[in-house]
Amino acid sequence: MSSTPLSAGHDALLVDLDGTLIRGTEPVPGAADALANSGLPVVYVTNNASRAPADTAAHLRGMGFTVDAADVMTSAQAAVVMVGEHVAPGSEVLVVGHDSFRALATEAGYTVVRSADEGPMAVLQGLSRELTWADLAEGCLAIRSGVPWIASNIDTTLPTERGLLPGNGSLVAALRAATDREPVVAGKPAAGVLTAAAALAESSRPLVVGDRLDTDIEGALAAGMPALMVLTGVNTPMDLLRAPGHRRATHLAADLSALGEPADASRIESARDLEVEVRGATMTLHTLPDGLDGTGLARSVIRQAWGHGATSLAAGDPAIRSRLTGAGLVVD
Repeated sequence: MSSTPLSAGHDALLVDLDGTLIRGTEPVPGAADALANSGLPVVYVTNNASRAPADTAAHLRGMGFTVDAADVMTSAQAAVVMVGEHVAPGSEVLVVGHDSFRALATEAGYTVVRSADEGPMAVLQGLSRELTWADLAEGCLAIRSGVPWIASNIDTTLPTERGLLPGNGSLVAALRAATDREPVVAGKPAAGVLTAAAALAESSRPLVVGDRLDTDIEGALAAGMPALMVLTGVNTPMDLLRAPGHRRATHLAADLSALGEPADASRIESARDLEVEVRGATMTLHTLPDGLDGTGLARSVIRQAWGHGATSLAAGDPAIRSRLTGAGLVVD
């Protein structure tokens, strides 16, 4: 195994926030130090459209991260760029979201309106904790008129210090049900926001880091970028084992300390071989190498499962079941 750290193979880090660096108002332990020690430029890429870039940067600085507004790329920024592909400059747009989202649209030259009766040419939707039924109603009326509808992101949940709360995707689902329309999505898993983040860092070899398969990892693969999945947020090793090809991370680690470890230590394709028995979609493990536990074991099992097309696991005895469970894997 090469001793070259994972960070040395890349020229920038495109890092998710919620669930990767922070949980609401609390930092993930060790995350700030891991980024600082990587020696790489960092772009903080977030699907949370409820804060302006400057506010996001200030929020992160308050938790120990070294970041300026220019280092932040939000899905709201990406949505404002994307709306220009659908309407003329200066057009009226209805923003169903936070005031900071409205400010971004105004700064880009659009006329922001608050009612469907004002004839908006497009609808922009993003997360706001102050959003009301009346705001959704105006968005519903405008969307049903047939104008373009651009969602900043479709994360169904938002990790916080209290647990998972409704994300913008849950609110998008409400308007989807009320309009029978599908939005254009600006943020992850769309590739655009990550491509823009890489351009911001002038990076040709970025590493995407995140906790969610359906946004961070899928977005990275859509953009043709390698991805490190960390286990500090939403998804688990078992989720990754069962993930379809377009959501399979390149690397898996417990947390961001993996950036300073050898690249092969977290790379799934470099994980140790295991002796397995496969019947249909079930992979059974009767023996395990001594000392292989935790995320190391998870990577090995995931690699074998992907190779055999297995989506469920069985254990040959209670001791193996316990080790698999301890690695975050569900045993039938």
